[in-house]
Amino acid sequence: MPALPTPATQASTAPADAGASGLPQFDMAQWPGQAVWLLFIFAVMFMLFARVFVPRISGTIGAREDRIAGDIGDARRLKEQADAQAATAANEMAEARARAHRMALGAKTRAQEAAVAADAREQARLAETLAHAEVRILTARDEAMAHVREIALQAASAMVERLTGAVPTVGQLRAAQARVGEP
Repeated sequence: MPALPTPATQASTAPADAGASGLPQFDMAQWPGQAVWLLFIFAVMFMLFARVFVPRISGTIGAREDRIAGDIGDARRLKEQADAQAATAANEMAEARARAHRMALGAKTRAQEAAVAADAREQARLAETLAHAEVRILTARDEAMAHVREIALQAASAMVERLTGAVPTVGQLRAAQARVGEP
């Protein structure tokens, strides 16, 4: 069996070995092994990227682009539908306003016609009332005028009697009235 180095012998040999060989990556004797490992790791990484990571990322990116394109298409379609509905609503609103305007004009015309008819009825009623009032006034005036002559004769008789003390006859009063002029 070979002898195991003791810690004292290790400490004395370690600096001598380290100084002799230097850093392993700069040691030309180890470069072929390092190159093999480098190529092996590169090949494994290349295969992982080519067969696993890139297809997954490409699939994810493609799915994302498809989803974005689909969402944009849906948004455009919904926008077109909303624009069509807005145009339909605007047309319906314009039609409703036109109907309301026509209804308002019709109601206004009917109200004016009703007011004119009511005014005409009221004017006719007032004209009839005025005609009746004029007939009553003329009748009352004629009656009053008929009594004025008698009242005037009575007043003249009372004045003559009071002033002269003699009672005049109706014939004398009518003759005096005829000379003065009839009232």
